[in-house]
Amino acid sequence: METAAALVSAQRRCLYPPYIGARALLSSLSNVEWLLGDRGHDAYWFREALQDKGIRPCIPGRKSRVEAVRYDKRRYKRRNRIEIMFGRLKDWRRVATRYGRCPKVFLSAIALATTVTYWL
Repeated sequence: METAAALVSAQRRCLYPPYIGARALLSSLSNVEWLLGDRGHDAYWFREALQDKGIRPCIPGRKSRVEAVRYDKRRYKRRNRIEIMFGRLKDWRRVATRYGRCPKVFLSAIALATTVTYWL
């Protein structure tokens, strides 16, 4: 509980936004044309880093942003398919709680859950 409290400010806002983790994964992206993200991924440096790699960001701007950001609204609406897929994966207890600490075992559990979910 103390750890969770340290990650949230007095206004109940997350001090470590989701795009911090994206910084670590940015270098591993290859052959990607678009990146779909929610408002939590909206940051000037993140958009510039994506454009430097030749990736087109499809991220709506935050409501507090001074200047409006253009994004492909039609493409962004298709993002719900990705959210639904993650929701279905989390129905599998082994994947949601990550019982397998070994990366190979965890990836195998994801592969099995994905195969069964979309095969049936």
